[in-house]
Amino acid sequence: MTITAPLASAPASHRASQAVWRRFRRQPGAVVGLMIAAALLLICLFAPWLTPHDPTTQYPSGLSDLGSPLPPTRTFWFGTDGLGRDVYSRLLFGTRTSLYIALMSNLIATSVALLLGTVAGYFGGLTDTLIMRLTDVLISFPVLLLASFLAAVLRPGTGVIIAVIGGVSWFYLARIVRAELLSIRRREYIDAARALGASDARIVFRHALPQVLGQVLVYSTLNFSTTVLFVAALSYVGIGVQPPTPDWGNMIADGSQYLTVSPWLVIFPGIFLGLSVLSFNLLGDGLRDALDPKSGKKAN
Repeated sequence: MTITAPLASAPASHRASQAVWRRFRRQPGAVVGLMIAAALLLICLFAPWLTPHDPTTQYPSGLSDLGSPLPPTRTFWFGTDGLGRDVYSRLLFGTRTSLYIALMSNLIATSVALLLGTVAGYFGGLTDTLIMRLTDVLISFPVLLLASFLAAVLRPGTGVIIAVIGGVSWFYLARIVRAELLSIRRREYIDAARALGASDARIVFRHALPQVLGQVLVYSTLNFSTTVLFVAALSYVGIGVQPPTPDWGNMIADGSQYLTVSPWLVIFPGIFLGLSVLSFNLLGDGLRDALDPKSGKKAN
């Protein structure tokens, strides 16, 4: 029994994964979102090989005789900014910066939410009360305002921005995980595992958490787009990624003063920002429908 049970469950798990993938790929929006997200990932990985210029170098030939940014040319494909830097190169490296910060802060937020939500939902009692009251207090603050305050008080930098955004993005997911654990811990198979002498750690990691990972994945994917906007917003107001490191937010902020004469400085990073938000929203919606059996039946 102990040898054949895992072997028997493997084909079932494989079939379930195939069913999820079939439901996912039948949704055109989800496939488009996946393709855009994959393209952005490739840009992040291969930015040094895709860019013809250094993103921080101020080129004398990158400004007009009047000292104005240049429009797109053969040398500077997306034009130059007010300091003569190549917008195309800055845009690709800005993609790497923005998505890296969004990914790391989202991982922090998801980890904290899983930890606190699981502890509160599984153990309940005073622990649940303390964690949920803390969550309620933090939710009452406007998240962007709270993140801006923390980023302004602390020394601006990539590590600080990751910690700040991750620290203010876990509230709602923690409540979702806690609600699911409250329901799961009362189910018969949890009682059976406890009666057989399974430890709390084994019950949580073997029987409880796998039941909520689907929802966590969907929420984290949808939250990724919000995190990207967080990064851009903090950089736009000057308390996010600091120059000369390129980032979509500070590129839009720098280009806003040239909006009427050099609109490409805002248009190109705005397009990339919009595409990233759109792709992860479509991807999250597709995952939610693919992981929901009812949605799968409707799709069939």
